[in-house]
Amino acid sequence: MIKKASSLLVLLLLSTTVAFGQVGITSVPFLQIEPDSRAAGMGNTGVAIADNASAVFWNPAGLGFQKGNQVSITHSEWLPQFNADLFYDYLVGKYHMEGLGTFGGHITYLNLGEQLRTNESGLEQGRFNSYELAAGLSYGLKLNDNWSLGTGFRFIYSSLAEGDVGGQSINPGSSIGVDISGLYKSDTFTFIGNDANFDAGLNISNIGPGVHYTDNAQKDPLPTMFRIGWAFNTELDKDGIHKLTIANDISKVMARLDSDGKPKGVISSLFTSWSSFTRNTGTGEVTLSLPEQLMVASGLEYWYNDLFAVRGGYYYENPNNGDRQYMTLGAGIRYKFLGVDFSYINTLGDENHPLANTTRFGLLLNF
Repeated sequence: MIKKASSLLVLLLLSTTVAFGQVGITSVPFLQIEPDSRAAGMGNTGVAIADNASAVFWNPAGLGFQKGNQVSITHSEWLPQFNADLFYDYLVGKYHMEGLGTFGGHITYLNLGEQLRTNESGLEQGRFNSYELAAGLSYGLKLNDNWSLGTGFRFIYSSLAEGDVGGQSINPGSSIGVDISGLYKSDTFTFIGNDANFDAGLNISNIGPGVHYTDNAQKDPLPTMFRIGWAFNTELDKDGIHKLTIANDISKVMARLDSDGKPKGVISSLFTSWSSFTRNTGTGEVTLSLPEQLMVASGLEYWYNDLFAVRGGYYYENPNNGDRQYMTLGAGIRYKFLGVDFSYINTLGDENHPLANTTRFGLLLNF
């Protein structure tokens, strides 16, 4: 029998550390990694902006207001503090069909590196690669000048380990997640003598059955995410050369375990996850109220002549609910059909935080 308990534990902890959201409750937390370099530079705000192909992640309803076609790829050397050669890639595209709406598709890939397999005596039995991926389609439909609806689904595949633990064979886990979303865009109004508008969005993503790697008794729920937010956009001059966006997102993981430690039903969790709950943090049990379960993101974006952008933001998560607290910086360039985005994370409090100095680079092609 191949002994993989310790390696599996390390991999699961590593995978959970990727997202830091409600550690120990959900599986495949790589689905929570914000893939868009632009939004990442704005403190991970995007549900009310959703104006490019990455609306597939932030808010599929945003596709409904978009025309034209676009392909974008984001690459990140993930969790550089681990020095473990992890990387994250996100390929996304959109295609507009007149009279039908806008369709989007994506592939998400997280490489967790090469792992060593040993037997019960500690002897090497070879190596294997660990990775997680998701691929899906999304659709956005514009209802009128102010409202749109969106949906999407994705296939999820997680290969963390090989061998067996406690007599149970370890297999890759898989599932399917569904998104439901809406977006509101106000009519243009005057703000301090210049054109402005207000947007608000809502997205519930990754609604679906849990994932198991050994048997159904050890199934863990998907990281179903509730995200709501707003964005205020204004021109700073009469010619529209200088533009400013202020955005704010509030999100939470909608997952719950019953008294036996098993995940509650998918639909049940959508309603029961709004109450306080108690969980073990590793150093003792902690009860989290609803406000303590919320993740808050705020961001700014300034554009000069639709050519160059600078961005900044702040992200906060309660210390007992993941403890992500950081500032973000970003920049972007647009020229004709080409766009390039960059973002950087400056963690607060702990200079050895796994997310410290994480960078993302994004490339956009419009056609």
